[in-house]
Amino acid sequence: MCTAAALSPAAASATPMDRICRRDKMTLAAGHEGGFLMDERTTVDCVANARALAPLIAAAAPRIEDGRELPADLVEALHEARLFRMLVPRSLGGEEISPVAFMQAIEEIARADASAAWCVAQTSVCSTVSKCMKPHVAAEIFANDPRGVLAWGPTNNAKAVAGDGGFRVTGVWPFASGSRHATWLAAHCLLYEPDGELRRDGAGNPVQRTLLVPRERAVIKDVWHVIGLKGTGSDTYSLTDVFVPEDYAISYHALNSAERFEHGPLYSFSIYQLFGSSFPAVALGIARTLLDDFCALAQKKIPNNQTALLRDSAVVQSQVGVAQGQLAAARTFFFATWEEAWATAQRSALSLEQRVRLRMASIHLSQEARKVAETAYLAAGTLAVLQSNPFERRFRDMHAVSQQAQSQFAIFEAVGRYYLGLPPNSRLI
Repeated sequence: MCTAAALSPAAASATPMDRICRRDKMTLAAGHEGGFLMDERTTVDCVANARALAPLIAAAAPRIEDGRELPADLVEALHEARLFRMLVPRSLGGEEISPVAFMQAIEEIARADASAAWCVAQTSVCSTVSKCMKPHVAAEIFANDPRGVLAWGPTNNAKAVAGDGGFRVTGVWPFASGSRHATWLAAHCLLYEPDGELRRDGAGNPVQRTLLVPRERAVIKDVWHVIGLKGTGSDTYSLTDVFVPEDYAISYHALNSAERFEHGPLYSFSIYQLFGSSFPAVALGIARTLLDDFCALAQKKIPNNQTALLRDSAVVQSQVGVAQGQLAAARTFFFATWEEAWATAQRSALSLEQRVRLRMASIHLSQEARKVAETAYLAAGTLAVLQSNPFERRFRDMHAVSQQAQSQFAIFEAVGRYYLGLPPNSRLI
């Protein structure tokens, strides 16, 4: 970051958040087909911004927990720092940063607060489906609204009935993280013909689409009463016979590359690959802070009925040594794998082996981060259960993260199948 002495007169008069938003000048060409040109743009160091914003996020943690959502002032700060725009195409006014930088930024946010990191990660990955949106639709959601955010919940047997000029949508979508500060929601649906018949493709498979609707068209049900990640506001939303114009329907989860308008290497990755890696990045940030906090505690705590500091215990020394090694190794494997994948994506498609390694590095990080968090929590003793310190909240957050489908041990099955000469048989690869 620039020092005060290095600031220009214009920079010196900038707000504190302006100074957080670190930028470097660059020339930008159009990306979204049919989109608009911006002659000169600036890139944002989103990792530096996340790190600079961390104290503000950490200070907001009690309000995040109590309110079960991100406070409005924090949402505004995250917008000002461009952290909701990390994966939005440059052609739509986004940052379009590399997945490596994105995961690093999520790690930094998670070190301060897991719910904030989860919301930014979830909605950022949702924004990548803009790659398949018609230019005017993408512009309406993102380019024309500097605070535009897309959120969604998973597919839940919703239906979209075809009609004149569009679809009538009815369904319920749970676990919509970040939906309380979203401006648009996605409705993943099975398509039905006007006569009620399920639409099928040439191979006889049901056709699914992702439809985009303004948030105000949905009914939001406050159901997010949970043990961890309380601040994500992952509510349930529903639509009942809501008309969605045909232009606002894209390929299911933007998986059809033939419909892409954005062709940068970032958009060659599926939402499954990006979600599957952003959640481990959240776990990494939680584990890092828990372990750091325990090391600080061990240097000043004298356990009951003892005379020596906790750090003087040979058992504790060994636990910390193992945990530091676990976390460092898992983090290195994770980011090295992503760096290799990102380098390849700029030239060609990833090989099957690279996709498997990406999934392996992600699930390995998830599992190791949880183990490290548990080690730190248990070693902290009875102090860890008190709400007056962050151990118990981070422990709860970690175990909420670990319940997500892409954090489950079962993911290793697809990895193992590949190395045993069998097809992975998983869309997550």
